Amino acid sequence: MVAQAAAITTSSSHLLFLTSCSLSRPSPSQLCVFDSKTLVPYPNSTSSYKKKRGGDGLKCMAVSTASEAKTKKSTFEIQTLTGWLLKQEQAGVIDAELTIVISSISMACKQIASLVQRASISNLTGVQGAVNIQGEDQKKLDVVSNEVFSSCLRSSGRTGIIASEEEDVPVAVEESYSGNYIVVFDPLDGSSNIDAAVSTGSIFGIYSPNDECLADIGDDSTLDQTEQRCIVNVCQPGNNLLVAGYCMYSSSVIFVLTIGKGVFSFSLDPMYGEFVLTQENIQIPKAGKIYSFNEGNYQLWDDKLKKYIDDLKDPGPSGKPYSARYIGSLVGDFHRTLLYGGIYGYPRDKKSKNGKLRLLYECAPMSFIVEQAGGKGSDGHQRVLDITPNEIHQRVPLYIGSVEEVEKLEKYLA
Repeated sequence: MVAQAAAITTSSSHLLFLTSCSLSRPSPSQLCVFDSKTLVPYPNSTSSYKKKRGGDGLKCMAVSTASEAKTKKSTFEIQTLTGWLLKQEQAGVIDAELTIVISSISMACKQIASLVQRASISNLTGVQGAVNIQGEDQKKLDVVSNEVFSSCLRSSGRTGIIASEEEDVPVAVEESYSGNYIVVFDPLDGSSNIDAAVSTGSIFGIYSPNDECLADIGDDSTLDQTEQRCIVNVCQPGNNLLVAGYCMYSSSVIFVLTIGKGVFSFSLDPMYGEFVLTQENIQIPKAGKIYSFNEGNYQLWDDKLKKYIDDLKDPGPSGKPYSARYIGSLVGDFHRTLLYGGIYGYPRDKKSKNGKLRLLYECAPMSFIVEQAGGKGSDGHQRVLDITPNEIHQRVPLYIGSVEEVEKLEKYLA
């Protein structure tokens, strides 16, 4: 029995019949086409019709059912960062508190992106006139970005301690707004490039509290008990990271995030004002032909590292040497390395005994990200995530990128 039938006239000589079941047996809906001049017997009918000699004149083809149509993804469907975080929360990967912390960081990144884009218009280029704890001249945007990050994290009500590159010591969030998570961040990496409108970025990591840190803070009388407790809580190895990520301010604003279950990339859509998922489970190539070092310091490096760089430039049997790419912004150089493969390095030299990159809020978060993507982060001799900081602003050499490339460098430095 035909459960449902609809006839559509297509021309004077042809009819289309859409049936919800086959004329002979149950099946998906069928589109039946036949010549109107051909007489077709109607199923279960007592009336008989004369068939046209040479065939029954009926041709049927299956069309997709409603359930099949539902499986097709809409071209207008987008996955926002907020929606993605809620799904992770529902799956039990993260809790509601952590969702709020990450959301507050994404809001800070949106604000900083706007400030970066309007820097020259808003007179935010140039130096502030102050020097940070590392002895570096602070750009105007360094100061503003730090205030934006700190404000968003405090107002979230879910952070207990925040540590920034621009602050002398970690800061305990006021008790009325205090939460449990520790957030470490570099509010504007690569700010020396800001006046030239070159890629910059923000880097962050999130830890759970740890009251048993082995870092020796001494008896510095200039630090009160609250500040000392903050330092003890913050000094944790990268292995303890719960979340790490960065936001790159370039031709696109890219928010890259890992919650310990792969690496995901979100792009800021100016139409919606939201970060939209654009890449899932990013995997760095196992090897690459791009190296990113500041070769202006070549004469300050040790001989083993010089030999490594010289060999990269040797065309060898393939006839093609490695390509050199260096932006001078950790976020920009790392993002390219993450997508294309290769190696990024900031080694120690005669002037900077431990390099210039900070372990807590630059090297450790980036190493956590690259390992989640199948890569490797090393100080040249050991895994970066295994290093426990002895101080908040501790610096370490960093070599990060494709597994094969980092291991090759470690053999040179051994």
